[in-house]
Amino acid sequence: MPLPRPMTRALVAAAVLALAVTGCKGNARPAADADNPNAALRVVTTTEILADLVRQVGGDRVQVDSIVPPGGDPHSYEPTPRDADAVSKADVTFTNHLLLEEHALIKTVDANARKGTPNVSLAEASETYGANVIPLVENIGLDVIWLGLRVRGEGEARGGSRSSDILLSATDVQGPGDLVAYLTESLGQPKIYFNSADGFTAQDTTTLPPAAHTHLNWAFTKPGVYRLTLEAKLKNPGNTSPQPVGKGTFTFAVGVDPHTAAGPGDTILDDGHTDLTVNIDTGQMSAFTDLRTEGKAQEEIPPGDVVIDVPNRALDKVPAGKQFSFLGHPGAEVYQLPQAVLGKHAHGEIDPHLWQDVQNAKAYVQLIRDTLKKQDPDGASAYDANSRRYEEQLDSLDGYVRDQISRIPADKRQLITTHDAFGYLADAYGMTVAGFVVPNPAQEPSAEDVEKLSRTIKNLKVPAVFMEPNLVQRATVLTQVAKDQHVKVCVLYGDAFDEHAWHYTDMMRHNADELRTCLGGSEQ
Repeated sequence: MPLPRPMTRALVAAAVLALAVTGCKGNARPAADADNPNAALRVVTTTEILADLVRQVGGDRVQVDSIVPPGGDPHSYEPTPRDADAVSKADVTFTNHLLLEEHALIKTVDANARKGTPNVSLAEASETYGANVIPLVENIGLDVIWLGLRVRGEGEARGGSRSSDILLSATDVQGPGDLVAYLTESLGQPKIYFNSADGFTAQDTTTLPPAAHTHLNWAFTKPGVYRLTLEAKLKNPGNTSPQPVGKGTFTFAVGVDPHTAAGPGDTILDDGHTDLTVNIDTGQMSAFTDLRTEGKAQEEIPPGDVVIDVPNRALDKVPAGKQFSFLGHPGAEVYQLPQAVLGKHAHGEIDPHLWQDVQNAKAYVQLIRDTLKKQDPDGASAYDANSRRYEEQLDSLDGYVRDQISRIPADKRQLITTHDAFGYLADAYGMTVAGFVVPNPAQEPSAEDVEKLSRTIKNLKVPAVFMEPNLVQRATVLTQVAKDQHVKVCVLYGDAFDEHAWHYTDMMRHNADELRTCLGGSEQ
């Protein structure tokens, strides 16, 4: 049953208290760069982590502003006209990209960066400086298929760029009932993408950036075979007429034996992760799936060669609340494939949180150094000296993080977090991402969700779970399970600083200390 609202409020309050108890102490926030009127370069970054790295390399020769404010979430931050103005005045702009930032933020940067000035995607370009990039692993333990939407390719041959929009529209459905695809946002509010109840119109369209995918719920009101047609169009900045890209029809077997809808040689998709996909380079639609590859890779299967199984165990009841009335009356049964990960979060193939591996931050620093030198040759010697000094600090930091984590017993090096942002930390320093919160698509987390997470914590015998300071309100399930299992709630920094940590080195030292302390590591 859903958690009652008073309990949810109490959990949030407890999470805030946990931050006060376990938070780290760092240096004060740096003085505003507006105090540096004689700077040779004005630099704008998307996040404060990137701004800190630029300050370390640029020193007094740069004035740096971060678009995302203190404690802000780059995944969801919506830019303002003031942000656009700041970008238009910048001599250099740095983004992380790999779809870390909200697409609207990337579009604002690209649309307002002055022609001829460097506009650098650090995560994408840092691999040439030795950065290690790893796939974004999404291993959600559902007992039905996890189905989303995806865009592959960049569309350069069609004039596409990272600022382009890809419009995915449902244009036709054949079947015994209604089909609804919707997203459950972070606080449980549904957002409808496609709904056949009143016929498909131009409103049954969603937008994704290039090389992105997103999670959705797929609901069907009656059992039977459904055939859904999707069309894709590419819209480039400044062009009001989207270009048609691809079209395909996908078959769903809802509450019936999928073999009755499958032809010879067809693939039945009933497990793992699959996305209904358009490749904007080739114009082909497909089911992009890991079903037959054990999660190691994915393959494209033409729409006409797959049947998507929506089994009887996918039966669910429509939650109470007017916001879910588009699914039917409260308590009515629907067949539903859940979106698995709560909240709007379009992302790509590569984990964008590279800085959680300190050696990757070092690659960022070298790329920042060379960018500043090219734009300000007179400052080359200063940038080189600052970079050398800071790289030595990062090497020391890397050793410190490695040493602290090595003191944690091997069987306790398990990460359970609110946000899947620590894959690089785990990969670089010998930890395992054991899981993050997996709520079902309802207004409040369910008792079943709590039980699943409880089993994970109990089975692994972890002494602590971890939340991020800027994501307290997403941690209700995590804090409830921690209370029930008598484990600590500790704090890790993922995407943002706060009043306790204003520097990357402070952030990573805190993370190392917190992991060692909370997971039972030795003092020496």
